Amino acid sequence: MMANSVAGDKEFINEVAKIGRIRHSNVVKLIGFCIEGSKRALVYEFMPNGSLDKYKYSQEGTVSLSYRKMFKISLGMARGIDYLHQDSKHIDIKLHNILLDENFNPKISDLGLAKFYPLDDIGGVSYKADLYNFGMMLMEMARRRGNMNPFAENLSQVYFPSWVYDQINEGKELEMGDATEEERKMMKKMMIVALWCIQMRPEDRPSTSKVVEMLEADIGIQRMPPKSFPNFRRHSQR
Repeated sequence: MMANSVAGDKEFINEVAKIGRIRHSNVVKLIGFCIEGSKRALVYEFMPNGSLDKYKYSQEGTVSLSYRKMFKISLGMARGIDYLHQDSKHIDIKLHNILLDENFNPKISDLGLAKFYPLDDIGGVSYKADLYNFGMMLMEMARRRGNMNPFAENLSQVYFPSWVYDQINEGKELEMGDATEEERKMMKKMMIVALWCIQMRPEDRPSTSKVVEMLEADIGIQRMPPKSFPNFRRHSQR
């Protein structure tokens, strides 16, 4: 029993060491760990602006992110995912595990031992699932930001990505209230990248490095993907 406990503690410490070596401005930093009996805990840096999940709704009484901050967060998330993929790491990306520091710099969190896997252990296409989730997160951020969709009150009957695709493909402006021209370009770029990421076939989705490149590039060189993505109202990991 004691030998098994010691072996388990050693394995835990080795895994913590692996996570501790992760250093990127868009991945939450591991500060330390604690072992007490059978209990184990990981300690991460404090993120004062909390989870991105609480900002996705723009209902009265909640805090809404500006379009500029949304774009900054999207680019930061893409850079963090790309960093993890370069080290062959896959993590289930969701709004609630994107944390925001005092400057609204996004950091990927929830890198607990049970949720952080080498790609080789779970299949080579797993990083494409990360891209799909990332694309749907961008869509959700835009959808909940407010007044981008004139049918916002009836979204249960409207598939938002399909609506966005048609608007952009037909050369129509996305409804964004008093947004500046630069903010409109940022959001259009975000939506085109999102549409690429949610392509039906995983092999048609871009690499994470390509996603970063697309977000950093001028909107004028962005190419629309085929209209080939799952046509359902609620998304799930693909």
